[in-house]
Amino acid sequence: MRNKNEFAKTPPRGWNSYDYYNTAVTEEEVKRAADYMASHLLPYGYEYVVIDIEWYANDADTDDRYQYLPFGNNEMDAYGRFQPSPKRFPSSADGSGFTKLAAYVHEKGLKFGIHILRGIPREAAHRHLPLYDSTATAADIADPASICGWNPDMYGVRNTPEGQHYYDTLIQMYADWGVDFIKCDDICDSWTYRPSNHNPFLGWEETRMLHRAIMKCGRPIVLSLSPGPAQLPRAWEYAHNANMWRITDDFWDDWSLLKPMFERCEVWQNHVSPGCYPDCDMLPVGKLGGRFPGHPERQTNFSKEEQKTMMSLWCLFGAPLMIGADLLSLDPDTLSLLTNREILSLDDGKHRGVQVKRSGTEAVWASMGEDKSLVLGLFNLGDSDAQIRTDLSDLAEADVDAEAVPDGTSFRELWGEAPAVFAGGIGAMVPAHGVRVFRIL
Repeated sequence: MRNKNEFAKTPPRGWNSYDYYNTAVTEEEVKRAADYMASHLLPYGYEYVVIDIEWYANDADTDDRYQYLPFGNNEMDAYGRFQPSPKRFPSSADGSGFTKLAAYVHEKGLKFGIHILRGIPREAAHRHLPLYDSTATAADIADPASICGWNPDMYGVRNTPEGQHYYDTLIQMYADWGVDFIKCDDICDSWTYRPSNHNPFLGWEETRMLHRAIMKCGRPIVLSLSPGPAQLPRAWEYAHNANMWRITDDFWDDWSLLKPMFERCEVWQNHVSPGCYPDCDMLPVGKLGGRFPGHPERQTNFSKEEQKTMMSLWCLFGAPLMIGADLLSLDPDTLSLLTNREILSLDDGKHRGVQVKRSGTEAVWASMGEDKSLVLGLFNLGDSDAQIRTDLSDLAEADVDAEAVPDGTSFRELWGEAPAVFAGGIGAMVPAHGVRVFRIL
């Protein structure tokens, strides 16, 4: 089942502030990121500028012990709705929210996104603040038994008419600001709250409420669900109500996290469709961790080969591409990685990715275009350079149409490595943790 909206006909591409700025990004830094994206990345389809978690926290950058401060100094309106911190987003000081910053992003030809947590602020419930345009209060719709296990800001929202009204007015406020993308957290999966009679996880109901609110608001807002791993038996639920959903927990620059993504993509490959994208999380490339106390800024720990593997898998699979780096310090190699047009062309919503085979040391993916084109990715998952090969029988078993690939067919390698010739199969020497991606000529 597909989402009823058509807000993301291709996998979304853009930048998210979290991997570098943590909870402490500022308005000026977002503007600089937008400037860079418009100049260097928009021509390659990267269009979303997304402010991640705690944009409402006035004290997000004042404590070196806690990432999320319990009952911190949060900016909130009279109706219990978080507002941007004027300390970090001065254009919001007049009560206009993100309207001015969103307009700046839109003037660059880009789209504007924010992170939210499911639910209603706990402080709003404790103060019995009224809901906007309602006789109900925050306390009437809040479920104090439903609290995120890693962030203390919110209570879950009860699935009642008043609860739906809260989400309707919240999303309408975001739409009025000019928000084009919402990343909602603690909703795709919850490692703290499992469904039971005594301890329900409200994520399913709140996803539906968010979806209904978006469909009412009059603005095409892409809905992204986090964190993962998403629950495969609920694939239809995600696809019906959201445009993206995380199939992994937070993904960082560690091979031990990248290698398992092949299995995750394998089990989700049949759930990629226009407007509906299993999400492999951000691309942790370039400079990361600039605002993480106790963890100094670093260049990604991924080797160049591992970065090619990540980028190739995301595109062959058909995943969203959200850059996590500090854009202003992108080096030429990283920019080249992110702007390889032939690799990006596989992630256009018109290709179908299929895992041909996988073992502990290798994986092969095929990408089939609507124009009957064929691209093969040979991945070396082992720790030493190795010959990786696939043949016609492998392709046939994976339901890949390879009838138009006779012996002697030539292939071009999309990362600029040596070409290859199909002789009953295609093989290449692939570096450890690396990839070779071949297009039929």
